[in-house]
Amino acid sequence: MKSHSLKTHGPLPQESFSESAVRDIGTALRAALADVFTLYLKTKNFHWHMSGPHFRDYHLLLDEQSSQIFAMTDPMAERARKIGTTTLHSINDIVRLRRLSDNDADNLQAQDMLMELRDDNYKLAGEMRKLHKTCDEFGDIATASLLESWVDETERRAWFLAETVKP
Repeated sequence: MKSHSLKTHGPLPQESFSESAVRDIGTALRAALADVFTLYLKTKNFHWHMSGPHFRDYHLLLDEQSSQIFAMTDPMAERARKIGTTTLHSINDIVRLRRLSDNDADNLQAQDMLMELRDDNYKLAGEMRKLHKTCDEFGDIATASLLESWVDETERRAWFLAETVKP
């Protein structure tokens, strides 16, 4: 039986991914995770501050959506670690890397909140598609597979929000 040494850069054998793959995918995963945390907190913010005639429906919708968004965080961070890179360390990392904006305005109308979340979900889906292309370039089928589910979930959230704000 032939013996060979197994160098590791993390949990996966270093030969699994090139340094540039680990760097590029890891960088994109950290930014995506920062966006996910930003969207999670914004969704919870709007959930907490929702009011108006459809309060109950919107409140429950945003609670459901925030739970789904939060559920992406751990698998996303763990995937970065599996390929041999780091993930977010702090709130400062999130602020530095996010591409979605905060909204801490007072007295937003329900429709404005829902439209903003719709747009943020569409933007997140687009960023995850870009990350998928990076994964394809490096043959990272595991991360690409996770992204496919997350893109579908994100587009579904955006679709629900788009249908909710129709006149």
